[in-house]
Amino acid sequence: MTYEIGKLLLESLLPAMARAEDQLARLDEIVRRSPAGEGFVERGHFFDAAASMWVAGELVHIEDLVLHDARMDVRAPTHELTIAHAILRSRRRIAGVEPSWAFSEAGLAALAGSAAIEPDRDFASPDPVGQVDLDSADERDDDPLAREFAHIDAVITRSQRVLEHLAEGVIPKPPERSLLAVGDLVIRDPDWDERERMAEWRNVLKATEEFPPVLSAALLFDAWETLEPLQRQHGLGGQLVAAHLRARGKVMSHLPTFHVGLKAVPRERRRAHGRTARLQAFLDAMSAAAEAGFKEIARLSHAREQMERKARGRRSSSSLPAAIELILSRPIVSAATVAKAAGVTPRGALNLIADLGIREATGRGRYRAWGVI
Repeated sequence: MTYEIGKLLLESLLPAMARAEDQLARLDEIVRRSPAGEGFVERGHFFDAAASMWVAGELVHIEDLVLHDARMDVRAPTHELTIAHAILRSRRRIAGVEPSWAFSEAGLAALAGSAAIEPDRDFASPDPVGQVDLDSADERDDDPLAREFAHIDAVITRSQRVLEHLAEGVIPKPPERSLLAVGDLVIRDPDWDERERMAEWRNVLKATEEFPPVLSAALLFDAWETLEPLQRQHGLGGQLVAAHLRARGKVMSHLPTFHVGLKAVPRERRRAHGRTARLQAFLDAMSAAAEAGFKEIARLSHAREQMERKARGRRSSSSLPAAIELILSRPIVSAATVAKAAGVTPRGALNLIADLGIREATGRGRYRAWGVI
């Protein structure tokens, strides 16, 4: 399966490109200078993870994601919540390393799974490691202890071979895993060649290196949606697009919340038959994400100023600063999360929340939550 870039209708794309470039650059500068920038970056991870699931057709409540991340679930986590949390952790990992790490061989292997990454070189092993026959004659012995010793001997033999090959400077290839392993047919298509599709997507990445950053990002996202390299990690595409904008220097202060912008674009445009229409939709999604960022950073800056004004004159050991940082870095907080972050009792956390005067989000007596909304 291939993805041809071909001829682009730049006359139709230029207005959306210029708008996206301008909006992203403005937001990047505002976040870099704002005292609420760190809180904006952390909140963006939560919002984009939930928006990624929404775009995929799944609903994850933001408060459930916050509590699951703090290991304070009020109920058993759902499958969708687990996926959203994996996206959240991936975004944090991408944002916490060098901008180009996500597209290195090690970065892609860590994010997508090493099985989906085709190594640049194949190291031939004259004596393949990992092919030690565990079903040897010893296993035919009825003595369970003998079978256990046979397994231990096989592991020792395999380890010795690995050490010998490494000493010779030869990296052996791992044994091929059967595509028809137990349970795989339920969750994987054996004819879906993830390595080939990922290699094709990386070719698109190389081919768009000289393109403007936002156009390159739109093409990469469209290629990801078309090729679908990973069967079970389709949401990784949006994260890699955001990492690409950061690696190209278009957005350096934070990892763009691309899926937040996609929520504002109708599905008919995102799934249009013509590629030009899809690229325009993706470019508009970048602008929409930046516009949502403008509102969010303004709201956080105002809330921070108000809360810091209330914290002035307090003693140096006050727990209010820790509570303020938590409130600014989470879309929603509960008394338990504030108590854990500030090192106070649940009753003390309620007192801190009352002192700061933040808005209550739930309005319920049994489960109460607050946030900068």
